[in-house]
Amino acid sequence: MKIKLSVVAMLATIVTGPARAATLSDAEATFLDQLVTASVVLEQRCDGYEVDGAGGVQLGARLLGSPEAAMAMIDAYAAAIKARDGETYDPGKFRPEVREAAGKTFRRVRTDLIKNPTRGCADYGDASVDRGLLRRY
Repeated sequence: MKIKLSVVAMLATIVTGPARAATLSDAEATFLDQLVTASVVLEQRCDGYEVDGAGGVQLGARLLGSPEAAMAMIDAYAAAIKARDGETYDPGKFRPEVREAAGKTFRRVRTDLIKNPTRGCADYGDASVDRGLLRRY
């Protein structure tokens, strides 16, 4: 009886541990949402916008507490894109919760941009410029 109880307790710890780890913090979710939005603006080829890499890291550092944390989220998003596209990615940087959240944001923003490209590009593009993820050229 004690052995069965110990095994059940150990399995419960193993099963619930990753489930808790698979949740984005509010700051991570916010940064990822903004990062994905900016990337969709570029993916949809909205005229007049380009990446502001330093600004993106600065925004992430403000939200997440450090440039390293910002880069980790950027790397996790890059790994999610590669995984979705069937490309080789670093499994140490891949986070399933990032892939899931990024996919939802990507679909939502892309749908808006397809429905109304002029307004969507201006709205999402300008918001990304204001946040520092994109710049105008």
